[in-house]
Amino acid sequence: MGSAIPVTSPGGRRAGEPPARRPSARRGVGLAGAAGAVARAPFSRRTRRDLLFCLISVPLAIAGFTGTVLLLVPGVVLSISIVGTMLGLPLIVLASSAAGEVAGLNRRLAGWLLGVRVAAPPAFLPGHGVLGRLDTRLRDGTAWRAVAYVLLKLPAAALEGFSVYMAAVGLADLTYPLWWPLFRNHPPGTRLSPVGVLNPLTAGNGMLFRISSYPGTFAAFAVGAAAVLAAPWVARAAVGVDRRLIRALLGPRKLEERVRQLEQTRARAVDDSAAQLRQVERDLHDGAQVRLAALAMSLGMAREKLGDGDQLADPASIRELVESAHRGAKDALSELRDLVKGIHPPVLDSGLPDALATLAAASALPVELRADVPVRPTEAIETIAYFCAAELLANATKHSSANQVVVRAGIQGSGPESRLVLQVGDDGTGGADLARGSGLAGLAQRVAVVDGRLTIVSPPGGPTLITVELPLRA
Repeated sequence: MGSAIPVTSPGGRRAGEPPARRPSARRGVGLAGAAGAVARAPFSRRTRRDLLFCLISVPLAIAGFTGTVLLLVPGVVLSISIVGTMLGLPLIVLASSAAGEVAGLNRRLAGWLLGVRVAAPPAFLPGHGVLGRLDTRLRDGTAWRAVAYVLLKLPAAALEGFSVYMAAVGLADLTYPLWWPLFRNHPPGTRLSPVGVLNPLTAGNGMLFRISSYPGTFAAFAVGAAAVLAAPWVARAAVGVDRRLIRALLGPRKLEERVRQLEQTRARAVDDSAAQLRQVERDLHDGAQVRLAALAMSLGMAREKLGDGDQLADPASIRELVESAHRGAKDALSELRDLVKGIHPPVLDSGLPDALATLAAASALPVELRADVPVRPTEAIETIAYFCAAELLANATKHSSANQVVVRAGIQGSGPESRLVLQVGDDGTGGADLARGSGLAGLAQRVAVVDGRLTIVSPPGGPTLITVELPLRA
């Protein structure tokens, strides 16, 4: 259960499976791809963003580290003695606050340039009074994680600064063949001092070498080209370290993140229930209520035509009004029945497999159903799974141009971690995407209300496989 739906291409291999190639061809393509990636890296948008992040982040790191150490070390030293405690604790609190501000700037900078979406930690809630504020701040785990980030950031900042230095020096070295003929064109016999060339690729005494002729500028050019090609990868490594530090230290803890998720889930559940109530109200107002009003009017008119005597003045007209009221009553009952089905389909009383079988039988496309649900979920979970299957089958019929649909339902895992897994796959044209604002986004939101998950695999050209994972208990 939970396996993908195999779709075989006309060539006899599964969709998405690359054709077999010779090992030598793969090696050649791999070397060519690696060389192309190295050559394109200095001109990529990612490199520009990485280097800009390094350029801005280095002075922030130096300022944050210096300020934190200058406040934290005296604060700790003073706090050791009883006399200096009242002076040391405020310094420690000030150090943690300053580190939190610097860490927040780095987190926002990483979100802007690197796309590192780390939720902000919970806002600091100070205690009452001076001592309460001190006590709350000293026990604030978010502030101490910010201090750890600022202190651990310095080695990463050194690597980030080196990447910027390497890129800048490399670009400068590339210019030697251009300006040498303009500024070193003295008459023959003129003795000029050699020109130094920075070499960021070596350490120690090799940082500077000198050239005294135009052919030597091409050595500087080669060093510059190597530095420019290497700088993006150094920056990428430095940014990778910083990204890990940000995610590990500057985001909310697991418990805090779980609380945030539960708050979002509660908000989605409230919005979903309110939307359903509004939909029921509109259906009743625009459908059954109108028909019942017309029924009452028809019966009232028939009663007026009956009169008070025993003789019927216009039997045909009365009969027509009664027949109209009868039709209205049947239509109102039909709409009410459909409305009840929309709230909770009666077919679910027999279980999810029977309900899915009913959907498959009513589908306009051939449906292969494989449902094995030995443990019955709660009614709320079954209802969500049923409506997901109905919506996905409708989407496949309307938009996919598929010839067949496969629906699978089963239990994955065991014990408290077990989940209901519903898969709907088709051999259509693919291209399903949550970002297009279709009904899939509404399904994903409805699934998320109960801590479920909806995943889509739908490359252009197909096939499509949509998986809905739900807990057995809401």
